Amino acid sequence: MGERSILITGCSSGIGLDAARTLRARGWRVFAACRREADCARLRDEGFESPRIDHGDMESIATGLAEVLAATGGRLDALFNNGGHGLTGAVEDVPVEGLREIFASNLFGWHELTRRVIPVMRAQGHGRIVQCSSVLGYGAMRWRGAYVATKHALEGLTKVMRLELRGEPIEVVLIQPGPVTSDFRFKGRAMFEKYIDWEASAHAEMYRTELVPRLYGPQGKDSFELPAAAVTQKLIHALEARRPRARYRVTLPAHVTWWAGRLLPGRLVEAITAQF
Repeated sequence: MGERSILITGCSSGIGLDAARTLRARGWRVFAACRREADCARLRDEGFESPRIDHGDMESIATGLAEVLAATGGRLDALFNNGGHGLTGAVEDVPVEGLREIFASNLFGWHELTRRVIPVMRAQGHGRIVQCSSVLGYGAMRWRGAYVATKHALEGLTKVMRLELRGEPIEVVLIQPGPVTSDFRFKGRAMFEKYIDWEASAHAEMYRTELVPRLYGPQGKDSFELPAAAVTQKLIHALEARRPRARYRVTLPAHVTWWAGRLLPGRLVEAITAQF
């Protein structure tokens, strides 16, 4: 096999950036996409091919993928859908406009890019599509309702795609991280400020004592947090194994949440989860 190519989205930092650097070192031709042109320019200075792809901008998805395919002669071995953002706040405080924006970034854009990539992979006779989901794709956590909704939807779409592509030479894989070191919390401030009128909320005291300090205080590590490299190691297996798994869980909380949901009564799981 010649040089393998992969398009990775959300490469400005965290999981995407670590994956891009590691896979390039392993001999992959990496197209490291970012939402902002300034981040793309920084990665180009680092030697990457870096198209601008903003999951919330359908035109950038079309032009960014076209740029990749023009560079590869119309082939693409793998796609790693990554990136997106959160919207912290009680479900009742999240306006529909906020849900629309987070779904556009965390689901609709991923779906559009994936739909465009599948015919390319089908025509060339092989391909891997890896979706970066979350422990919150099958679990739940207070104040994360909007993000949880996007990841549950992503998991559902991905499971159905696996069923529909059975017998075809395209593997679709889920990676389900738990707490991973990134700028995710810091980047979530803009969405919080844009959509959550927390001082007028019935939960104002909870925002004041829990959520606002968490968003704006020192960005310490979460319990059981792992570096982004832990996700990359699972990604390597998903991309390079002859028969990859359907899903790869990363971090202890991801494994515990999976098994708790299958072995414990639902009310007990809720009682435990409500402590976090």
